[in-house]
Amino acid sequence: MAHVIAVTNQKGGVGKTTTAINLGAALAELGHYTLLGDLDPQGGLSLGLGLAAHDLDLTIYNILTDTRIPIAGITHHIRPHLDLLPSNIDLAVAEFQLIAQMGREYILREALANVRNTYEYIVLDCPPSLNLLTVNALTAADAIIVPLQVEYFAMRGLEQLMDVFSRVRRRLNPQLEILGIVATMVDVRRTNDQQILQEVTHAYPGLLLDVYIKESIKFADAPRHQRSILELDPKHEGARAYRKLAKLVLLHYDEWSHAAELQERAYAEIAEPETKL
Repeated sequence: MAHVIAVTNQKGGVGKTTTAINLGAALAELGHYTLLGDLDPQGGLSLGLGLAAHDLDLTIYNILTDTRIPIAGITHHIRPHLDLLPSNIDLAVAEFQLIAQMGREYILREALANVRNTYEYIVLDCPPSLNLLTVNALTAADAIIVPLQVEYFAMRGLEQLMDVFSRVRRRLNPQLEILGIVATMVDVRRTNDQQILQEVTHAYPGLLLDVYIKESIKFADAPRHQRSILELDPKHEGARAYRKLAKLVLLHYDEWSHAAELQERAYAEIAEPETKL
């Protein structure tokens, strides 16, 4: 069953879509069947991978507003081991239509349930706001990854996101976890960047992942060429960083699977009746 990861940060311009695209591309490159879900009405993820979503009749908007439409009906195969649920500006009005629906926070979760056995990973690119679309993503997800631009205002926004995470976990999705915070647009030579990284480490111990996405013009070039950084320049340090992030994700779930297996084995041993001699 697929692990669902929401890439989220309510602040725009922090590398969220870049992270979703390249994490998905790196997982697919490693041979893991991955589905990318574009929940941003701007459709940056779709456009960045070469899909002209503004010309599509069916997008993720349709599965959120009409539960009769299956996800498979709007999924596009865009790369080996990589599929895409596209988005366009139609999604901007979805929130207003969802407000009146019963169980509106669970709509995406229920839709994804039909394809979780098809993929190993589902990566959701959330919009740059804490709206009902983001809440749907967090309710559907097993974990979140938070791209964090190393600057002061992004740190303040992180506090708000953590508050929303806690409320969603308490009220809607008790299994939701934070897989990690990914520092983006980093220049370790800048004193400010070093200070922000120290503050994040102190404020959120154990959550800052050991992978830095450094500033590079290549990240702006990649969507212009409708490619991931891994395709545009496979040997670029940005490509290497996202491969490392993908391996950290795989390691996290390998450990989770192993722990779950040990726990099930322990429960089975407890449940076995004692053999009388």
